[in-house]
Amino acid sequence: MEKITGKNLIKEFELSDAKIGEILTLRATVHKYKPMGGFAFITLRTGRYVLQAVYSPETCADSVDDIKEGVFAEVTAEVREEPRANFGFELTIKAIKVIYAPKELYPLHVSKRRLGCSLDINLDNRSVALRNPYERAVFKFQEGVTVAFAKFMLANGFTEIRSPKIVAQGAEGGANIFSLDYFQKHAFLNQSPQFYKQAAVAFFDRVFEIAPVYRAEKHATSRHLNEYIGLDFEMGFIDSMADVMNMETAMLQFMMPFLRENYAAEIKIIGAEIPDVTEIPVMRFEDALKLSRGEKARNKFDLDPEDEIFLCNYAKENFGTEFIFITHFPSSKPPFYAMDDRDDPRCALKFDLLFRGLEITTGGQRIHDYDEQVAKIIRHGLNPDDFTDYLESHKYGLPPHGGLGVGLERLVMKLCGLQNVRQASMFPRDINRLLP
Repeated sequence: MEKITGKNLIKEFELSDAKIGEILTLRATVHKYKPMGGFAFITLRTGRYVLQAVYSPETCADSVDDIKEGVFAEVTAEVREEPRANFGFELTIKAIKVIYAPKELYPLHVSKRRLGCSLDINLDNRSVALRNPYERAVFKFQEGVTVAFAKFMLANGFTEIRSPKIVAQGAEGGANIFSLDYFQKHAFLNQSPQFYKQAAVAFFDRVFEIAPVYRAEKHATSRHLNEYIGLDFEMGFIDSMADVMNMETAMLQFMMPFLRENYAAEIKIIGAEIPDVTEIPVMRFEDALKLSRGEKARNKFDLDPEDEIFLCNYAKENFGTEFIFITHFPSSKPPFYAMDDRDDPRCALKFDLLFRGLEITTGGQRIHDYDEQVAKIIRHGLNPDDFTDYLESHKYGLPPHGGLGVGLERLVMKLCGLQNVRQASMFPRDINRLLP
């Protein structure tokens, strides 16, 4: 009987494997096949790269009669210097063997630089669309964002947690929550890991999570999804909301060079513009709204998309940055766990971070005092009895703490210059889409 030792793994091709003059064997997909009479150009797609190869019967005895776009093949080739090719080299094929040939041709132009189809057609054929190097690069780049976030958090004393997504109550309240039957009980899909992050601060001090978030909002805009990935953290023993904002600034200052260094290939394919992050300006909500809307700013409790665009343009023109923090939102606006400003109780210690015309982060300082939290729940028209388990953490003590949530797809959308947040979701879920 054969023993499984783990030593016979076939390593994915890496550019470091391609040494001029050496022979290598790789398994890849035929991305494009272009016969040229006596020879053929065969573009090979690995899990990350697209490589140029040349077939000639003079150097390869194998037939290419069965080679076509989409075929999975094993290729043995000599690495030859070619400055005009991707990465400065070309593969001269010595042997090629079909591993599997698909039953049908692709319904999309996968081998083109861009698919050239509508977003709906792209999403309807997602498993094929993502074989296009541009489409695929977005999600390899997205990997870089989450890896950088996790690396920074771990390096700064945060513990990674996993909170439940099936819950008995929503963290944000209201009607924007998905309900489901749970063994004859009423349950919901979690709107945020907020309650669990706060509880965990009591025993880990600093925590973070990368996980899905569910919002039953009936939006059909270019900036909303009903399921998205949140990059969340919560930190205890803070002195003020500024500690949370400074932590996010430092995280972004780590992330951007990390992306440039480790995801240069994807950045080039996408044409992503990675910003320099220095100091991020801070503006109070009331001042931001007056700046954006003038006399029309009265009785407003949140920023509109037009405000977010205006304020980011203002930050770029006046401070030389594409980021801006907006702080001190009205206390009457959810969430109920936001601490009120001691100097001005009309305002909550809550902030948004805007980037390139879009809110990518919501955060702030939370209420840690039990009585204060109960009082604010009541002021928001809610019943504290419905939050008994949440309030247990406060009852037995929480340190002063705060945190935030970053929308992964929104951040990737803006870094990559995409027009719709669905382009930054591998298999998006929105008001109209449950498949594929």
